[in-house]
Amino acid sequence: MATLICPEEHSPVTDAEAIRKACKGWGTDEKALISILGHRNASQRKIIRKTYEEMYNEDLVKRLESELSGHFERAVYRWMLDPQERDAVILHVAIKEKPILDYTSIIELSCIYSPQDFLAVKCAYQARYKRSLEEDLAQHCTGDLRKACN
Repeated sequence: MATLICPEEHSPVTDAEAIRKACKGWGTDEKALISILGHRNASQRKIIRKTYEEMYNEDLVKRLESELSGHFERAVYRWMLDPQERDAVILHVAIKEKPILDYTSIIELSCIYSPQDFLAVKCAYQARYKRSLEEDLAQHCTGDLRKACN
């Protein structure tokens, strides 16, 4: 298995500028995005995201979402989010975007967290979708899972 090496010294300003350049013009330079974001850890990506927003008055996650497509877009999009935001998105997809509810994802995410950590996921869900996780589950679930939601 390969190991990614994240430089300890990096400039979030330089990274934000390089990402902006990779997204300019016709098409997106996906290799440039991979070379930047693929060699940064979660805290470095968070700083890059904040720096990009401050420099360009634009949310980096939304920019990447508009520039990319398919599985690569979903992977990069979710990779750029904080863990609670990412799990809120995964729960939303499990509840609303599949023809049949993805019970395994819902149960797994609700069981792996401590109550305090799961509360952070529920708050991220509320902030992102302007609805509570419980409301969406109750609306789309049936049977025993619906009873557990109430």
